[in-house]
Amino acid sequence: MSKSDYYDLLNSSRDASADDLKKAYRKMAMKYHPDKNPGNKEAEHKFKEINEAYDVLRDEQKRAAYDRYGHAAFEQGGMGGGGGFGGGGFDFAGGFGDIFEEMFGEILGGGGARRRGDGQMAGQRGADLRYDMTITLEEAFKGCEKNIKIASLVTCDVCGGSGAATGSSPVTCETCGGHGQVRMQQGFFTIQRTCPTCQGAGRVIKDPCKNCHGTGRLRKERTLAVTIPAGVESGTRVRLSGEGEAGAHGGHAGDLYVILNVSGHPLYQRDGANLHMRVPIPMTMAALGGAVAVPVIDGTKADVDIKAGTQTGHQVRLRGKGMSILRSTSRGDLYVELMVETPAHLTKRQKELLEEFAIESEKSKTNPESESFFEKVRDMLGV
Repeated sequence: MSKSDYYDLLNSSRDASADDLKKAYRKMAMKYHPDKNPGNKEAEHKFKEINEAYDVLRDEQKRAAYDRYGHAAFEQGGMGGGGGFGGGGFDFAGGFGDIFEEMFGEILGGGGARRRGDGQMAGQRGADLRYDMTITLEEAFKGCEKNIKIASLVTCDVCGGSGAATGSSPVTCETCGGHGQVRMQQGFFTIQRTCPTCQGAGRVIKDPCKNCHGTGRLRKERTLAVTIPAGVESGTRVRLSGEGEAGAHGGHAGDLYVILNVSGHPLYQRDGANLHMRVPIPMTMAALGGAVAVPVIDGTKADVDIKAGTQTGHQVRLRGKGMSILRSTSRGDLYVELMVETPAHLTKRQKELLEEFAIESEKSKTNPESESFFEKVRDMLGV
């Protein structure tokens, strides 16, 4: 049977750059990966062909040989037994093992597979997960506990993650002797590549678990309790160790990161641990003085003293009435900005009183700021 063209297998052109080849390989390998096509022998065969194609084309010397001689370059005694590279015994050890680790470490769980001291493939760490959560300002102040639902890969509870049916267990791969890689002599080349039988795991499952179809993992929805500490801000990450996706081949589970967003509030504007509030007060209170009660984030009230003659924009600082500080017993401050409100919809009598007041205020000069301003205007205009 004639072999498929390597470039066609990767759905790439012959003048493609190394980066383009790599992108094409990733796309095709993900499409035909056994984990995405369980039990599909045709996809498994296609996956092996794709690996073989990229194993050759990723190397400049082997790609040059393939471009010139095609598959004959790698057949026994290829290129006439002495031409091409001069018969030198090139050793391309490492081969696809590095590619598999680089690419499918990302697809299957972030950390990438590693070999143990005995050469067999060690467990692969599960992927980290992210969950975005919105909480109120009051919840950020007090801290709270939230239940969330998240769907992820979990260890199969029937086989315990081994992938083997009850009463059986994975056995050492006979093709590679448990090393996960095989060495092949192809023409001038000695190539070490991933074992086609066990796909680099070093073990094979002859009697797969019917619950997980031999993968050792299942997608399942879980309910988790998340404890939110007091004083968090938008962007704070809460890490739940080991609550990410289950690892492959008995590897450790990844972590779950809950990313917090604190929603806006109708009364307060937050600045770190401090809170700001704008409070309107009647013109009469601003002129005569008085007191106003304002709400505090902890559910209590605080009295704010208004001095006679208070102007718009004046701030009153209430120490320790702001937000909780993360990992501290201290609190920020609450800044109350006073806004003098001009009365509207006056009665006839109120207008008469204000007119009398206006006449008297001009005589007694009770508006020092406006008088100072207009005096400067007159000086500037020379009037």
